[in-house]
Amino acid sequence: MKLSRTVTYALQAALQLAKTESAQPVPCSQLAEQGQMPERFLLQILRNLVNHGVLQSTRGVEGGYRLRRRPEEISLLEVIEAVDGPMATDMPEDATLPIESVSKLQHALQEVTAITRNQLAAIKLSQLVTPQES
Repeated sequence: MKLSRTVTYALQAALQLAKTESAQPVPCSQLAEQGQMPERFLLQILRNLVNHGVLQSTRGVEGGYRLRRRPEEISLLEVIEAVDGPMATDMPEDATLPIESVSKLQHALQEVTAITRNQLAAIKLSQLVTPQES
């Protein structure tokens, strides 16, 4: 499975926020700097995560982002689909395969997608966060 740069940045920012012990929101500039991500691009990604209920944003001088729920409650699937949209198994309409083959292939891809979605839903951010070093 290949992750887009957008998903990679979304996961990186979510994991940074999961690791944060402070209740204060973390500014986008801080997330971008720590994660070596382009700030303008990251801002768009963070907005998607807010719109899909993964993050909460706070405006103002003391504003920034934080997880909307505990890291134990946020799955990889949520983060990935918030940025890339739902995983789909649609075949291109211009496929020149026989209809029986298209149907069998579509069914196989649906099974693979369902298994992948279940596995990604089972992995929570808390499982991926490394403990803070003293």
